[in-house]
Amino acid sequence: MDEVIEWTDRRIMDGGVVEQGFCLTREVGVVPGVLWLSPSPVTSPPPLVLLGHGGSGHKKSERIGSLARWFASHAGLAALAIDGPYHGDRVPGPIPTAEYQARIAEEGIDVVLDRMADDWQATVDALGALGIADTDHLAYLGMSMGTRFGVPLAAGLGDELRCVVFGKFGLRQGPALHKGLEAPKRTATEARRITAPALFHLQWHDEIFPRDGQLALFDALGSQDKRLVSYAGPHAETEPAAIALWRDFVSRHLASHVSR
Repeated sequence: MDEVIEWTDRRIMDGGVVEQGFCLTREVGVVPGVLWLSPSPVTSPPPLVLLGHGGSGHKKSERIGSLARWFASHAGLAALAIDGPYHGDRVPGPIPTAEYQARIAEEGIDVVLDRMADDWQATVDALGALGIADTDHLAYLGMSMGTRFGVPLAAGLGDELRCVVFGKFGLRQGPALHKGLEAPKRTATEARRITAPALFHLQWHDEIFPRDGQLALFDALGSQDKRLVSYAGPHAETEPAAIALWRDFVSRHLASHVSR
């Protein structure tokens, strides 16, 4: 079965940014996604930022949409988000945290990690084949669950990946999460394969992912250029200055590949 993109809802956002929904039909299922494109004309396909949402979020969560619109309007980049397992349009309606965690654990965390990375790669390949984005120049940004599923993807992207922004996730987890989600050895092994410049965001008082486990994940990253930034506060807290730092880090590493 050929993988086919079906374009769905399209909106012109403030500033002229194009928000284009789609579904990628694959033999293994349908991947719901959304693409954001710059309002400014370009002479060649723009680099692509992959945005991974957090737990209980979805591809159009407020932070994802805000980041995507900024990248498209201020940096001339394309931005892409897809729904995570048992999130967004992959399910008929929102699922409580405990339930989607239990479903992932029942299916097997390795199975779900592999499938999510494969869905990301298939979506990137499809957009690249259509000439919509420059998929030789990619960045990945995702916190918490976005890092959980971003590490396996980043490990497999190789030289196409120009930078990553991870954080709020580690090699240890607190009691609030299902035990079946743990995969510390795999995560550490894949982190060592990531060599792109990396920015890691740590919430110093994170109650979901203990600080020492996050520091261990940062230490495991194979990147020669890696930076750790920390902010006081719990898991869900994010200062505007931190978001600005993420955006600047990504745009700086992709800016030279934007053609206007």
